[in-house]
Amino acid sequence: MIINTFSYLWSSTAIDAIAELTENGYRTFEVPVSSPHCWPDDISGSERSAISPRLNDYGAKIRSLNAGGYDINLASPGANMRRKSIEHIQSVIDLAAAWDVREVVISPGTRRPMISPSLEKTYGWMYESLESLIPLAKQAGTRLLFENTPYCFTPTIQELVGVVNEINDDSVKIVYDVANAAYIGEDPVASLLSNHESIGLVHISDTGRETWGHDPIGTGVIDWDGLGKAVKTTCGINNVVLEIIREENPVQEFKKAMQDLKNQGWELEN
Repeated sequence: MIINTFSYLWSSTAIDAIAELTENGYRTFEVPVSSPHCWPDDISGSERSAISPRLNDYGAKIRSLNAGGYDINLASPGANMRRKSIEHIQSVIDLAAAWDVREVVISPGTRRPMISPSLEKTYGWMYESLESLIPLAKQAGTRLLFENTPYCFTPTIQELVGVVNEINDDSVKIVYDVANAAYIGEDPVASLLSNHESIGLVHISDTGRETWGHDPIGTGVIDWDGLGKAVKTTCGINNVVLEIIREENPVQEFKKAMQDLKNQGWELEN
């Protein structure tokens, strides 16, 4: 299973968080791209080069970098803002290439909530941005994964599958976040089973429907027994990212989550 270092966003750099987590037996990670945790412009060339040997020393691997979605917008009406978003994601792709990271998680973009631009225009701006990004990802040997997030203009699995099918390129897939899905009333188990061919990674955590969260296993509405069986028959546990977000004692939270998943019948590594 992949561990997301989001819980360390304000307390530690990504590499220092990984150092702590490897001491507790974890080896594969997803890193959110956010300053000061991990921000391409803040990492000098020498620091960038030094991190790969450190990862090797720890026996660690970064599977994915999550480029984020709050500060960037591939579907912005402003062409210069789309360019800035592309430049940021390009910097994340470059970092992924330097650290031998296979996947970069991105957001489709957002629309203004009042007097929104038409969906036709919004999709058009996003696809225009992807015309620049897809060749960059291919050249770097990475693939782009669109995440389903409640605040984006494509929050449902069907909308994202439509995007993936329209692009029709193996360099673009979906990272399916089950908490995000459940929060908007989607059935994560049925969605994973029906659309797994379009999904590259699965983010897992729990949530309620009144309050959006990335909470401990069993504290919300996720059907963990059903999800475990769906994961086993589709993507497999090696493509699952544990994304419980808790600033206080994340190591203990991850340890408890692993045990809770085993109690729900999940087959995890020892």
